[in-house]
Amino acid sequence: MARSDDAGGVIEAPERSGRAALRDSATKRAALLAMRRVVGNTRTRSSPMSASSFVVIFNPAAGGGRCAKLAPDAFDRLRDAGLSLEIVRTQGPGDGVRLAREARDAGHRDFIAVGGDGTSYEIVNGLLSDGAAREGEAPYRLGFLPMGTGNSFLRDFTDRGAEHAIEAILADRHRPCDAVRVEHEDGVLHFINIFSIGFVADVAALRNRRFARLGELGYVVAVVAKVANLSIARFPHQLDDGPRDEGPSVFLSINNSKFTGGKMMMAPAAETDDGAVDIIRVGPMSRATLLATFPKIFKGTHVDHPAVTSARAREVRFDLDGPLDVMIDGELLTFHPRRLEVLPAAIEVFA
Repeated sequence: MARSDDAGGVIEAPERSGRAALRDSATKRAALLAMRRVVGNTRTRSSPMSASSFVVIFNPAAGGGRCAKLAPDAFDRLRDAGLSLEIVRTQGPGDGVRLAREARDAGHRDFIAVGGDGTSYEIVNGLLSDGAAREGEAPYRLGFLPMGTGNSFLRDFTDRGAEHAIEAILADRHRPCDAVRVEHEDGVLHFINIFSIGFVADVAALRNRRFARLGELGYVVAVVAKVANLSIARFPHQLDDGPRDEGPSVFLSINNSKFTGGKMMMAPAAETDDGAVDIIRVGPMSRATLLATFPKIFKGTHVDHPAVTSARAREVRFDLDGPLDVMIDGELLTFHPRRLEVLPAAIEVFA
């Protein structure tokens, strides 16, 4: 997901690098951390907003450049409410991972993702790399300014987008959120939204390559185009201690939250804090049946079709022959997955 560097005039201190800005604030941040209150185990937590510093990881290229135009007004609103923002800008793939890791290592625990699902995906991977939050510490907290293309994750909590997100940050309203650890042949990844293989990944690849400029509509166009080349595959896997499943599939989707591709409700029963993932598998279908069933995904009623099966698990083990395309939190990657494990309440999200 290429990102351009076209958001001049937004960073508070352009003459200093993001790395230097994070380093200079380490002492102040350590003091703030020492004053952090102990949070309880309620589902949603809220307290009056006090002086705090957020690391804002900003992808100006998200949404085809829409993010660069919308973000400055949102930043001003947060600052006017008394928040201290340390804004760092991504300039290419992987920058969000690096910037989040550097901020984490400097002692920061509060973050805002400004962009789309891919931006928050990189931040989560930066925060949870080298293991989850250290034992005994409060989870990292992540807010969102959804200004990308899909903005799927936040739809589990609201359809009001950035307005709701800003209100949640200002009200200090946050809740536990599971993450999913993905062990693959070459390392480890994490996600908070969705992991899909088969037709869904094929659609994501086509949308990113040819229809990205259409925004959410690009996902729909890509679905129709890929149906013409529909194929059935087998993805041998095991859920928890259950039997090995080698059934033929159009696609297999493992979901921590409900939505994907913007407004598509892939897993209508999924919850982000229940300690489990929802697995949606679509078995063999004809092209005509798939086209007829697809529109139902916007209401989540596709799961009622007899070819669609649903399950829940804390762990998924794969026995695949080799690498394959994976759509993970809006990013299209190619790797060889081995095992997925839910990490309960790994982070807190402002929502």
